[in-house]
Amino acid sequence: MRNVLIDCDPGHDDALAILLTLANPENFRLLGITTVGGNQTLEKVSENALKVLMAADKRIPVAKGADSPLISPLKVAPEAHGDSGMDGPVFDKITLEYDNRHGVEFLKDKILEAEGKVTIIALGPLTNIALLLKTFPKVKDRIETIALMGGSYSSGNATAAAEFNFYIDPHAAYMVFHSGIPIIQAGTEVSQAASILHSEIDEFKDGGRVSRFVYELLEFYAKFSKGLNIDRSPIFDACPVMYILHPEIFTHGDYHVDIELQGNLTAGMSVTDKRVWYNMPKPNTKVLLSVDREKFVAYLKKAIYRLDTEAQA
Repeated sequence: MRNVLIDCDPGHDDALAILLTLANPENFRLLGITTVGGNQTLEKVSENALKVLMAADKRIPVAKGADSPLISPLKVAPEAHGDSGMDGPVFDKITLEYDNRHGVEFLKDKILEAEGKVTIIALGPLTNIALLLKTFPKVKDRIETIALMGGSYSSGNATAAAEFNFYIDPHAAYMVFHSGIPIIQAGTEVSQAASILHSEIDEFKDGGRVSRFVYELLEFYAKFSKGLNIDRSPIFDACPVMYILHPEIFTHGDYHVDIELQGNLTAGMSVTDKRVWYNMPKPNTKVLLSVDREKFVAYLKKAIYRLDTEAQA
């Protein structure tokens, strides 16, 4: 069993990543969730994390972390996730409470208290993780890997060069990729491959409690792709979780990845060194390149249906 901590900015796809983790307790010991300003403000994404746990009827500690990037102001993304950061599902009242520690202190405590090493699953800007490694360097030896959604192999989405999470806080991404900790990177390419057809979203509509929650999530989330006349929506943040569960359905390459900090067109770009001749930088990242879409969706459905059964018990 793998000890895991999720750092996130929910976000519809973050919600699915959390649900996928919760549905596999034989694989994951989820020690806690921290939130970071990203898709929306810290207050909004933190409330969304509690909403996901309420929908799944689970009790996992949640701590609020950094509300803005290390240097620049926060730029949110309501065009994809709505004003709440997770538009679609409606909750009358939030009944769960936060852990009173700052997210970075919470991460440090959970890592040092754990029996064995911990995997960090990072699904938003890497601000909390960079602050953790800078403030409490002793945790490095206790982190097995950082499995993250961010960056790209060849192109961006926030800009032509940069993916959103790294674009929001490139300095944090730089610190993480220079930390020496093994990294699993799910970027824009594999995330686009890990998409769900809009026709498949309808299969959740008449399911149980969690399925209906997922339907409400994806029905709103799909509006962005539908507006571009695309028949599917990428499930970005579920990719690093799914890779840990089912690495056999992915292809990957081992590369040296670095982060561009400057440039009007390239700030936040993750630069994958694909050169093959000798004396190249040592690989620091397992870069996910593609995934079997049908198997990805099948495993995702299985997880949601399992949570349906648990929620009814």
